[in-house]
Amino acid sequence: MSQQPAPSIETSNRIFTIPNVISFFRLLGVPLFLYLLLGPHHDVAAVIVLMVGGTTDWVDGYVARRMNSVSRLGELLDPFADRLYILATLVGFTIRDVVPWWFTIALLSREAVVGVALLVLRRHGYGPPPVHYVGKTGTFMLLGAFPMILLAFAVPSVAGWAGPFGWAMAWWALGLYWCAGALYLFQTAQLVRADRDGPGAAPAVAP
Repeated sequence: MSQQPAPSIETSNRIFTIPNVISFFRLLGVPLFLYLLLGPHHDVAAVIVLMVGGTTDWVDGYVARRMNSVSRLGELLDPFADRLYILATLVGFTIRDVVPWWFTIALLSREAVVGVALLVLRRHGYGPPPVHYVGKTGTFMLLGAFPMILLAFAVPSVAGWAGPFGWAMAWWALGLYWCAGALYLFQTAQLVRADRDGPGAAPAVAP
């Protein structure tokens, strides 16, 4: 018996969808997290905000697929919220000495490399390449690692298991992040080379 292909999910131009509302609330959690971490130093509350932010990262995508409410705005909001959470967390953690500065530089350097690749693609008239599952997995693990690392920092009684578990996830996430960055660079090089070879030679990329 032949297997039926999975039905394609239509992308709409709607703005007010349940997944988009979830993403908006995720964005509101960023300044709240920074206030709790850097202001009154309510670290346990900051852990909860991080956990909620990481959980809703999965929830909005699940709801969008389940309810067939994938939108173009949501496709932009979701990765933007991820990057904003990661950037805000790294800044806050570095200021509070939760993570060493070299870990922050290692992650931000990857973002800089991908940013340069995107600028090169834009110069040649291309949009960003499709998001690779390696990068999505790295983001998922990083959003899970951050609450555990902060929990170990805030509650010494659980640092014996939360710290190693959080850092194991963080190291895996860092490796996956750089693997995804290498894939983006490879795709960029392919597109630029095909562009120089002439019209019609370049593979399709996401708009």
